[in-house]
Amino acid sequence: MAKHQSVAHMLAYRAAQTPDGEAFSYPEGGGWAKTTWAEVHERARTYAAGLRALGAGDEDRVGILAGTRVEWLLLDLGVNTAGCATTTIYPSSTPGDIQHIVADSSSVVVIAENDTQVVKLQEIRAQIPSVKTVVNIDGGGSDDGWVITLADLAAKGSEWMADDSHESLDDVIARITPERLATLIYTSGTTGKPKGVELLHDCWLYTAEAVEETGLMRPSDKQFLWLPLAHSFGKMLEVIVVGIGIPTAVDGDLTKIVPNLAVVRPTFVAAVPRIFEKVHTKVVTGAQQAGGLKLTIFNWATGVGKQVSRLRQQGQEPSGLLALQFKLADKLVFSKLRELFGGRLRFFVSGSAPLNRDIAEFFHAAGVLILEGYGLTESSAASVVNLPGNNAFGTVGPPLPGTEVKIADDGEILMRSRGIMRGYHNLPEKTAETLDGRWLLTGDIGEFDGHGRLRITDRKKDLIKTSGGKYVAPQALEGKLKSIAPPIGHVIVHGDKRKYCVALITLDPEAAKEWAVKEGIFPDDGEGALTAAQFEQLATDDKAIAMVQGYVDQMNSTLASFETIKQFKLLPRDLQIETGELTPSLKVKRKAVEKQYMALLDTMY
Repeated sequence: MAKHQSVAHMLAYRAAQTPDGEAFSYPEGGGWAKTTWAEVHERARTYAAGLRALGAGDEDRVGILAGTRVEWLLLDLGVNTAGCATTTIYPSSTPGDIQHIVADSSSVVVIAENDTQVVKLQEIRAQIPSVKTVVNIDGGGSDDGWVITLADLAAKGSEWMADDSHESLDDVIARITPERLATLIYTSGTTGKPKGVELLHDCWLYTAEAVEETGLMRPSDKQFLWLPLAHSFGKMLEVIVVGIGIPTAVDGDLTKIVPNLAVVRPTFVAAVPRIFEKVHTKVVTGAQQAGGLKLTIFNWATGVGKQVSRLRQQGQEPSGLLALQFKLADKLVFSKLRELFGGRLRFFVSGSAPLNRDIAEFFHAAGVLILEGYGLTESSAASVVNLPGNNAFGTVGPPLPGTEVKIADDGEILMRSRGIMRGYHNLPEKTAETLDGRWLLTGDIGEFDGHGRLRITDRKKDLIKTSGGKYVAPQALEGKLKSIAPPIGHVIVHGDKRKYCVALITLDPEAAKEWAVKEGIFPDDGEGALTAAQFEQLATDDKAIAMVQGYVDQMNSTLASFETIKQFKLLPRDLQIETGELTPSLKVKRKAVEKQYMALLDTMY
């Protein structure tokens, strides 16, 4: 049973309980500005009234087309306070993608980040007739009134609340029940057109309540939030901090994640595996670049740290010589990594894609705990998560309180909870394929360990079956290769219905640049990453190919023959969100990449 009636009620409760408590902080004028829960509540109510003034009614959809920033949070809470539902749209979306989402959702208002996003909407205006008004957060309005500013929205809200000739905002909020639609999130679509996932107020209320019950996060924490808020992982963190009352610093600039951590000094951060891979790569290549004694010390410390990590995973502490060695390793190497993250971090939470165990152990050795979790957009993101007192690398932890998980006969993971979606918007057949009663068919393959923790082995649709009838889990191989090879960026293992497995590989722009300069392939031009021309050159460079082959051979030596990568090709550029090869949460769109490079794949058979 829900503790609150809706997200709007939960926000009102938070503002009443801790009105002067810090809610959100955000970059402003070279520093960080702060807002309290009372101020957040007031802004959300003003925006909610503004939306009602624009004609948005109960459960009408309001699109938010913007990056991660404090206004996104305030406006989303405003949409839910207005009794409407938020349609989330990534700012990287093309006009065609936006048209599909806005038209399919029948959104009546779209809130755009700036003039650039407004131009996209104006291009498709004729195809989105349901949109009555566009609200421009950073830019100006239009002469015909179709586009208004954020200040205009707030002014309309204040006027609407002062006018007592219609129902009050409190009357609107009183009607919002747990079964009402709160959010329509379009899956980032690693295959096919994005589907609109209908998530109710009760889905988010459940998530906030379940996480609070675990004790994982608490009011004394400080979160740094950078994840895309159009993604269910980001939205989940929004409702958790409202439910528990956690101060949160917000900045979606990916280039500033690590510098921001040192300033914000958070106690927890949620991230996706690609971020940990990049930090790991930077640390390892930095040590390799230094060479000599520094590299020797780094390698020694890493070895000591991993011994301690494995002991601690078994509930033991180092003693004797190992304890002394670890104390020295911590002083010389690991303490510096912790300071990079602000020095107060209790843990990271990793989700959205599988985290390689070697990378988790590397961070753990440095005293940085990464708790891997698991969930889908269709389950409101949070379903299963490791906890500080119940954690095992290689698993995604036990189910959250109130979530049931079972394994089907074919190994597929099925889940049931209040967080499960109502269905796919306008897609009854797809809904029927995915929901068996209230059980969600996840499409993932998994098993439980002996302690009730779930282990994901692969995506059901991603499993490779070679023409010899052998099954290969590509994600495990991809993660393994990236963990041992700092110069490698992305890996796509291919081989379904083929005689053997091959791979498409991209180089990491920063780590590969450092390697190439050290090898004398490129001069040290002071640039931190490969240029487009250098990327192309390395894709056919004999030294680069031999370097990657060495890492592939190293991995192959640990695999069964049918799993080994027989050949690979280096791609002439990195994978990108803008070109449709990565989702906004940095997951590889496997099918899209394979389709684009099918001719190159065919040359390896």
